[in-house]
Amino acid sequence: MTRTGTDEAIGSREEAEAFDRRDPLAAMRDAFHMPEGLIYLDGNSLGPMSHGVRDRVRDVIEREWGDGLIGSWNAAGWVDLPRRVGDKIARLIGAPQASVVAADSTSVNLFKVLAAAVALNPSRRVIVSERSNFPTDLYIAEGLAALAGQGHELRLVDDPAEIPAALDETVAVLMLTHVSYRTGLVHDMAATTRLAHEHGALTVWDLAHSAGAMPLDLSGADADFAIGCGYKYLNGGPGAPAFLYAAPRLQERAVQPLSGWFGHAAPFRFDSSYEPAQGIDRFLTGTPAVISMSALDAALDLFETMDLARLREKSVALCELFLTRVEALCGGYGVSLVSPRDAARRGSQVSFAHPDAYAVMQALIARGVIGDFRAPDILRFGFAPLYTRFVDAFDAAEILGEVLASGEWRRPEFSVRRAVT
Repeated sequence: MTRTGTDEAIGSREEAEAFDRRDPLAAMRDAFHMPEGLIYLDGNSLGPMSHGVRDRVRDVIEREWGDGLIGSWNAAGWVDLPRRVGDKIARLIGAPQASVVAADSTSVNLFKVLAAAVALNPSRRVIVSERSNFPTDLYIAEGLAALAGQGHELRLVDDPAEIPAALDETVAVLMLTHVSYRTGLVHDMAATTRLAHEHGALTVWDLAHSAGAMPLDLSGADADFAIGCGYKYLNGGPGAPAFLYAAPRLQERAVQPLSGWFGHAAPFRFDSSYEPAQGIDRFLTGTPAVISMSALDAALDLFETMDLARLREKSVALCELFLTRVEALCGGYGVSLVSPRDAARRGSQVSFAHPDAYAVMQALIARGVIGDFRAPDILRFGFAPLYTRFVDAFDAAEILGEVLASGEWRRPEFSVRRAVT
């Protein structure tokens, strides 16, 4: 039998179905368009569409844009979307109102806050991060260091245990992803931020794999800056706008380099020189993408009254069920756990390594179990508690066992690499 993080256990499909019937979040699944016959365990890469998003986008296109035209910047509140969406996200990440804006992409927002953080520590030249961090974060840091010149560099550690030793009087910024995209490892945000501050460094946190899946407390952790995306657990749609947080104590001193007109103190005064807006709005750049921003705005409505502690409790239970079942069924077929075994140190995903992980994942997808592959050998499964059922976790483990035992993943078509994995 499998422990699920409660005092009960799941040992059969019937028991998994019984858990679903008692699940206080079960009704949330009905808010989403979920294709029949699929077990969707890839919400940590792209969340599904909610019915509210579909209706909102249709209204934006047909009524606000179609009939309202340019007048909808005022009448429909388009101009306020970055702050309005940002305030909804603020509640999910433990940030005060007026400290978050939705804008641009995760990469662009990272460049803004990283540049601002480096500028706030002008006597220091080093950005510290993990070699296993999400590549775009490292690329942005590399690019910024090259652009800044004057001895700026990106210093990488190979293990989280090496972070304390990497922090010294040369470090301007510690840049980490709160939940690892590969393994799901969770950093202790409060303790790590405190450590960075003790060494005179600022922190930049990437929340792409934690926002919307677990409680966060940026204020309590005294975090300096954070960024994250809107299309994973927040379900804002492919390429949804990202978000950006700057601690209120830093906002008036922070200077971000992408000084576009929406970050101006008075955009429609059309001054020829730049004057940054007060507060968080200075981190805006260009015109907001209204249609995609509206989709994210509608997606966030599902979190309005959500108890994030309950969300996390279900997430842990789903992951525990899947992890235990996979190890029981698949341990003899070359599968090994790479996620932390301790649920407190694991995000809302479970990752396993397999020498032929790409082909195995393609075989799973052909059987209707949607996870994803991360190079070089990771089978990654995300458990979004808003819509993932206990029976989904149970069945996915069973099907993975069947795929490995039968060897069907060896079929040639499953080794053909596609552009997106």
